[in-house]
Amino acid sequence: MLPPREDPPLSAQQRAIAQRLVGQENLLVDYVQKLDKHRRGRQAVVIKLSGLQAVNRREHHIRIALSGFEPLIRQLKGQVFSLTNSDIVFIFRETAREEVEAALVKLRFLFGDDPLLADEGYAGKASFISWYLLERDYDALLQVVKQAAADEEQRRALERTKNAMAQTPAVRLQGRGDPLTPDMLAKIEDALVRADLGNMMRRQAICAIIGKVAPQPVYYELFISIADLRSTILPNVNLASSPWLFQQMTETLDKRVLALLNKHDDRTIAGDISINLNVQTLLSPEFLVFDDNLKASMRGTIVLELQKVDVFADLGAFLFARDFAHDRGYRICIDGVTMENLPFVDRERLGVDLVKVIWDPAMQDGMMPGGGSLERYFRICGPSRSILCRCDEQEAIDWGQSVGITLFQGRHVEALLAAEQVRLRGLAARRR
Repeated sequence: MLPPREDPPLSAQQRAIAQRLVGQENLLVDYVQKLDKHRRGRQAVVIKLSGLQAVNRREHHIRIALSGFEPLIRQLKGQVFSLTNSDIVFIFRETAREEVEAALVKLRFLFGDDPLLADEGYAGKASFISWYLLERDYDALLQVVKQAAADEEQRRALERTKNAMAQTPAVRLQGRGDPLTPDMLAKIEDALVRADLGNMMRRQAICAIIGKVAPQPVYYELFISIADLRSTILPNVNLASSPWLFQQMTETLDKRVLALLNKHDDRTIAGDISINLNVQTLLSPEFLVFDDNLKASMRGTIVLELQKVDVFADLGAFLFARDFAHDRGYRICIDGVTMENLPFVDRERLGVDLVKVIWDPAMQDGMMPGGGSLERYFRICGPSRSILCRCDEQEAIDWGQSVGITLFQGRHVEALLAAEQVRLRGLAARRR
């Protein structure tokens, strides 16, 4: 068996760099070829997530699947490769077979309702998992990974062709979408009155993450998916082409959301939630109707998120709306704060309860533009009053924790939360 020092696992950073430069497929081919003389005591498993339904192979599903192998990688027991088609290849030492099987049990549980797993085992049906004993099946595995690399190269060649075509002005305009005009805005606002927004409503958790403990949901943000709205109402229009027209559209959207929540059953807005509103919406008759329909005890569980651009566009209106909301028992969060805006957003002086800051990898140098320590900013803001959002990678959470932030939001947080829920369901199932 090859000693560990001759077969070190790739670090997370090395894997990311390698994937950007050559793709995981080529890296996998190279890795398997190097194992030609070291087949003894090694096995491989190919997990065919590509065969799952599209709804079961979204980004967070892939992350959950990969996370099951992280303990084995840290213990130098194997190496994982995530292919572009969503398949996962894990090559490991045979002494870790039982641990690998345990990780696969979790995956089967996660995707148990998918037709691929339901039909697995029937004659002629594709298998979700394929095993390879390298001493016996090395050539078969090498053929599989070479085919994956060839398929990926073909896909990239097609993508390069499409990109070349996109250099013409006509195609660029089509990809961008037509500019939003006042006439189009009138059509959108008219369509919003009739549209069923219930199917476009999304929820995303804001979680407390302390150390290595699993995320604990603090409240859930309710919002309308703008991408779904665009594809449903005017798919060929670039809604963001005119910031001011888009702002007016969101005010109309706010009122429709409030009307939707007014028709809720108690489960729709049960528990702590947040909703995105414009300052003008807070001062509108529609919000008064929404407020009147709420039980007094529920107002303290609702956070009103206001965009920083909207706040500073009319500071007087914001201050009036803030005082009104606080008097009614709501909490206020300033949303959409970037690293560049931080010096101008003083939570205490603005008199708000929370500040939501967008994660930027440039934050890792620890300084704000123009000087000033980020750690000092978040310490003054308050560790439980700062939210780091758009945390799509673990490095965002790691950095946030290093400066004292305890509240996080984003796709990686959702993935961690989903993984924990799968783990708890597994424990409950074993107890039964």
